[in-house]
Amino acid sequence: MSVYSHRPVVPGPQNRIIEMLDAIRAEFDQLVRDVYLNKTEKENIEHKMTTQLQEMHNFQQNLLEIERQQQAMKKQYEEEIARLRQQLEQAQVRAGHPPPPPPGSNSNNGNGNTNSPHPPPPHQQPQQQQQQQQQPPSIGPGSNYFGGIMNAHGNGNSQQQGPPGLMAPPQGGDHAVPPHYPSSSQAPPPPPPGSAPGYMNGSGQQGYGYPPRGGPSPGTPSSSHATPISNNDPAGTPKRQSASSMNGPPMPSAASGGPSGGPPPPPPGNNAMVAQRPKNQMGPSTPVGLADVDPDNVPPNMKVEGRDWFALFNPKTTRYLKVDLLHSIDHSSVVCCVKFSADGRWMAAGCNRATYIYDVSTSALSCVLQDDSVQKDGDLYIRSVCFSPDGKYLATGAEDKQIRIWDIERRQIRNVFRGHEQDIYSLDFSRDGRVIVSGSGDRTVRIWSMTEQKEMHCIPIQDLDQKDPGVTSVAISPDSRLVAAGSLDKMVRVWDIHTGQPLERLEGHKDSVYSVAFMPDGRTLVSGSLDKTIKMWQLGTNDGRSGYGVDRDRSKGPCKMTFTGHKDFVLSVACTPDGNWIVSGSKDRGVQFWDPRTGQTQFMLQGHKNSVISVAISPSGRPLFATGSGDNRARIWSYEPQPHRKC
Repeated sequence: MSVYSHRPVVPGPQNRIIEMLDAIRAEFDQLVRDVYLNKTEKENIEHKMTTQLQEMHNFQQNLLEIERQQQAMKKQYEEEIARLRQQLEQAQVRAGHPPPPPPGSNSNNGNGNTNSPHPPPPHQQPQQQQQQQQQPPSIGPGSNYFGGIMNAHGNGNSQQQGPPGLMAPPQGGDHAVPPHYPSSSQAPPPPPPGSAPGYMNGSGQQGYGYPPRGGPSPGTPSSSHATPISNNDPAGTPKRQSASSMNGPPMPSAASGGPSGGPPPPPPGNNAMVAQRPKNQMGPSTPVGLADVDPDNVPPNMKVEGRDWFALFNPKTTRYLKVDLLHSIDHSSVVCCVKFSADGRWMAAGCNRATYIYDVSTSALSCVLQDDSVQKDGDLYIRSVCFSPDGKYLATGAEDKQIRIWDIERRQIRNVFRGHEQDIYSLDFSRDGRVIVSGSGDRTVRIWSMTEQKEMHCIPIQDLDQKDPGVTSVAISPDSRLVAAGSLDKMVRVWDIHTGQPLERLEGHKDSVYSVAFMPDGRTLVSGSLDKTIKMWQLGTNDGRSGYGVDRDRSKGPCKMTFTGHKDFVLSVACTPDGNWIVSGSKDRGVQFWDPRTGQTQFMLQGHKNSVISVAISPSGRPLFATGSGDNRARIWSYEPQPHRKC
């Protein structure tokens, strides 16, 4: 037996671990190689995709360039063809043969339109789009007057939910500015507002330019209004690039229908004019208004032009005024209303959530009035603003149904009037400063006492035969004894301001009334409507209870005169302090000055890129007026008399 003990030889545990680690390392190396191969393949695929995308982009650019070249060639050929056709027509006229009609065109249909298989030229398309948006949207509880705006006007804005002109600010497109209006069965939705509507965007694109409006400034006969932004126009009219396109397509010129070969004279009281036509053009003469005239083809003595605006004067009447732009003030939203202070020193502009007060002489911003206690979410358009006669206070009416009275010097709210159940569209101060009147989509006019800080009268419109008498505009007479209101049911109504008793119910408009204003004599009332007209009314006698009476020949009816010439909704009207002129703003983006004695328009002004929602006249006697538009701008203009000419 050996002295040593022998054990069997077996591999130690350490060697086994090393073998397992080697196996794991080999597997890991294999996975790393696989990952590297996959990564390389991925990079190759991504490189190929990038190369293909770049090739596709280059291909698109080439297509666009080819398309641009094709369009340029097409335009060149069209111009050359038009030139050759004109030469041919002239040669035929000289030879005594009438020129043939252009290829593919049919005869005139009698209203200046032709049945052509080809689409209208670009400068005519915006006007046609506007004609499809003539009816305002319904304004009822919960509706947003500015909401549909200026999508077009923005334009896209024809679907806004409030009265035209009161549209919401544009989010793109030709926005007309847009707010909300009382629901109306007779008012189909417009485009913001806005109206706007659709509101108009700041770029002047389509939006809603419908009318929110502010009440007349103290001491001035101008009235307040309510309008939308097309959807940004808060709803609005399609964007137009050139001056001529802003004014609508030029009307076809016409040959004379008079016995001497010249154009027949317009009927008395008609402010129409006849566009000049080429000598070789045949056919009867067609009278057209200033809004129909191509501004690029008018005599120099008929036109005044600024950097981004122009005015066309009526060749059928004596020229008494000259107009000029003094200040243009940009805002971040649709300008729903503008108003001057009684001394003419300040101008207020109501926008989204804030009211801005400017020095009229310098256009410097004096202060911003904004209620910080209001929820920050969503829009809150200031539809109407109005200074107190002493200039210390500013009343604002908004979509939250409240009337705020601001102490301007302290930038604080003095008090709030509550009671309306829908948006407030219009405000007006009495000249003695004791009373303020408001109009709302809840179909009421309310009279508030500034001294007692409470409601004096709530005047509901309860006519059974009217489907939607939502109130769009209110105005107080210069003697502070009457209050007038325009409404969606096409009516203008007048009440005794002290008793609330009804005095007048004026019928004649064919669509909603968006603005009312008293003339300085206090016996004449002016109204603007979605039927594209302005009417001047003479107030009549009542039963004597109010002690207010005006003589008139009732056999002729209350309407003294109707002014026609705008191409779209009349959203705002005002009167100059001397009573010599009536001023109107329209969704056709134009402002017109009218002579109330003759019914003739003095001039038509184009300068805004969207609906003119509000116009206001300085009551101080200085010849200034202001405009607010769905293009997010407020402008201050002068309308001084021509030298050596008396109004």
